[in-house]
Amino acid sequence: MKKIALITGATAGLGRAIALRLAREGYDLILTGRRAGRLDELAQQIGQTCPVRVLPLAFDVRSYDQVTTHLGSLPEDWRDIDVLVNNAGLAVGLSPIHQGVIDDWERMIDTNIKGLLYVTRTVSPGMVARRSGHIINIGSIAGRQVYPGGNVYCATKHAVGALSQAMRIDLLPHHIKVTLIAPGAVQTEFSLVRFKGDEARAASVYEGFEPLAAEDIADAVVYVLSAPDHVDVQDLLIMSKAQATGTLFEKG
Repeated sequence: MKKIALITGATAGLGRAIALRLAREGYDLILTGRRAGRLDELAQQIGQTCPVRVLPLAFDVRSYDQVTTHLGSLPEDWRDIDVLVNNAGLAVGLSPIHQGVIDDWERMIDTNIKGLLYVTRTVSPGMVARRSGHIINIGSIAGRQVYPGGNVYCATKHAVGALSQAMRIDLLPHHIKVTLIAPGAVQTEFSLVRFKGDEARAASVYEGFEPLAAEDIADAVVYVLSAPDHVDVQDLLIMSKAQATGTLFEKG
């Protein structure tokens, strides 16, 4: 029987790349996201290229009711989730703290922290019951270093780092692996969302150097999943060769 992986935020960027990569590795996939059309499109693409099952579920991880409705009542043959990739997350705005937009703050906190918690709370009891599983949380260099204007986004990613350590401690007696993968600059829709659709400003973030690609992070997910059973890669920081810190790049 194939292993089952659940990936949140699978409609674009890292989540989509991870889904495509795990499909090639033979995982059956539960894919979640808010954009049903994109989910269906991805499921069709995978179905045409890989002999795996795909269950697309369109809902918002910010809503605990939606999380429990969709993930708390999965069909019998989808309930034994082996891998949970908590990928759903976003940055919105780059304002200094005294000019922060409250709606932006709430979107980041509700998605990056509460969404991760809601999904983990719903999925992890099954792993505990089976004494098996692997939870991968997608963090960020912003969870280690704070930069100008990053205030709340950086705080949410610091929280993801702390939660990953806490999960590892709490789930240790139940033989469940926990991994934090923290990327640096990755060229996805991330900056486009942060700058609220300003394509020129988003593109400028990646000018002058070669950033990571979403596929690089997908490869890292496969790497940690392919480790022997007694090995848990707990914390993985991945940066472009041209990036040394959250704000220091070699450009040109």
